[in-house]
Amino acid sequence: MPEYRVEGLSAAGKPVQGIIEAENTRAAKQKAEQMAAQRKFKLLRLLPRATFMYKVQRGAEKPVMGEQKAFTREEVQDALSKMGFRVISVKKKLFDLKMKPPTAEIVTFVRVSADLIRQKLPYNEILQLMVNDITNKTLRDAIKEINNELKQGKDSEKVFIKQEAILGRFTAHMLGLASKSGNMAEIYDSTAKFLERRAEFKKNLKSALIMPTVTLIALFGACIYYVGFIFPSMAEVFVRLKVDMHQFPMTYATLQFSYFLQEYFVILLICTIVPVLFAVRFFTTERGRFFRDKYIWKVPIIGPLLHKTSIEIFCRVFYALYSGAGENIDVIKMAAEACGNKYMEHQVKTVAIPMMVEKGAGITEAFEASGVFTKTAVSRFHSGAETGTVKHTALQLAEYYEKETSYKMRNAIDFIQLWISLIIMIVLTLLTLVSSETATFHPSTAPGAN
Repeated sequence: MPEYRVEGLSAAGKPVQGIIEAENTRAAKQKAEQMAAQRKFKLLRLLPRATFMYKVQRGAEKPVMGEQKAFTREEVQDALSKMGFRVISVKKKLFDLKMKPPTAEIVTFVRVSADLIRQKLPYNEILQLMVNDITNKTLRDAIKEINNELKQGKDSEKVFIKQEAILGRFTAHMLGLASKSGNMAEIYDSTAKFLERRAEFKKNLKSALIMPTVTLIALFGACIYYVGFIFPSMAEVFVRLKVDMHQFPMTYATLQFSYFLQEYFVILLICTIVPVLFAVRFFTTERGRFFRDKYIWKVPIIGPLLHKTSIEIFCRVFYALYSGAGENIDVIKMAAEACGNKYMEHQVKTVAIPMMVEKGAGITEAFEASGVFTKTAVSRFHSGAETGTVKHTALQLAEYYEKETSYKMRNAIDFIQLWISLIIMIVLTLLTLVSSETATFHPSTAPGAN
C-alpha cells in the first residue's frame, strides 16, 4: 500500500511529522485531515513516497545509476552524499507504474520459500535468494523491501500487509501470520496450494465460460454482418429480375431480415451495447458483486461447481489459519474473505459469526444457519465438532471438493464445447441452405425471359 508523509505544525509552533498508508492520494488526504483534527495540528503538506532515479560518481570511478524510494529529492541527495558519492543528478521517476506480478511468479516464491524453510535455511537468506532469482521487477522490489524492513525489526504482519497490492490480500495476511507462527512451512505450503487452486480454477472457468462466449459473439457477429450487409447485394438480383420471391421462402425471409437490420441497425446496436456496459459497470461495484455472487450458484452446470469451489477454498484457508492462528472467530472471518464469493462472505460475517459470538452457537449450527454451506459440508463439520477434529475435517472437505470439482469441471467444459459445436453446425447449415436455395434459380425461368 502506498506510503505518505504527513507534515504539519503544532499549536506551539513545533513541527509534526508522521507516516500513513492509504490506497490513493484522496484517501491519504482524508486520513491526514482526520489526524490533524484529532491531534490538533495544522496540516502543511502531504508527500507521497516516490521512486527517484539517480546518477552518482565516487572519485574517478565510472558513474553509477540506480533507483531509490524516498519522499523528497533532497532525502536521496543527502543519503548518497553521506555514502561518499558525488551526486550528478536526481530525478523523480515520472511513470512509476507497478503492474501486479503474474500468479505463477507469486506461487513460485511461496512454494520455493516453503521448501527452503523446511530445509532450516534462515528466512532472511531465503528472501535474499528470492531477490536474486526472481525476474519480475515488481515482485523483486517488494521482496527486497520486505527483507529490509524485517531486518529493521518491524512487525512481520504489518510488513507483509503493506505489500498486499502486489502479493494479494490473502497471501500477504497468510505470510505475515506465518512469520509469527510456530509452523511457517505448513502455512507457506497451504498458501501455495490455495494460489495454485485459484489459478487452476480461473483457467478452467475461462475454458468453460469465457472462450465459448467469445466464440459465440464472434460467430453471431459474423452472421449478422453477412446477413445485414453482404447477402442483400446478392439476393436483390431476384428483385431486379421481378422474380416471385415466395418461390424462395428462406431467401425472402433472410432478405426481409436484412432490410430490418439495415433500417434499425443503430438502434439495435445501442440496445445491445448499453445494457452490456451497464451490467459490466454494475458488477464492478460492491453491490453488483454481491448480487452476482448470490445468484451465480443457481446457474445450471457451472453454478454448483462455483459453490463447491468457494467452500473448498474456505475450508482450505480455515485449516491453514486454524493450525497457525489462535482465535477461531478471526480464522472464520479470514476464510470467508478468501473464499472469493461476496455473498458467502456476507452470510458468514453477518449470520454465522454473530450466532457464535452473541448466542454461543456451535460451528455446525452457525454454518447451517448461514445458508451457504452444502449439506455435505455441514454434516462433515458436525462430525468434526463432535470428535474434536474440526481442523482436519476442513482439510478433508477441501480435498474432497477439489477432486469432485476438478472432475466435474472437465465434464462441464466438454459438455459446453459440445453445445458450442452444435450451435456452430446449425448456424453454418442454415447459411448453407439459404445459399443453396439461391443456386436453384435460373434466369431463363424469370418473367419476360425468352
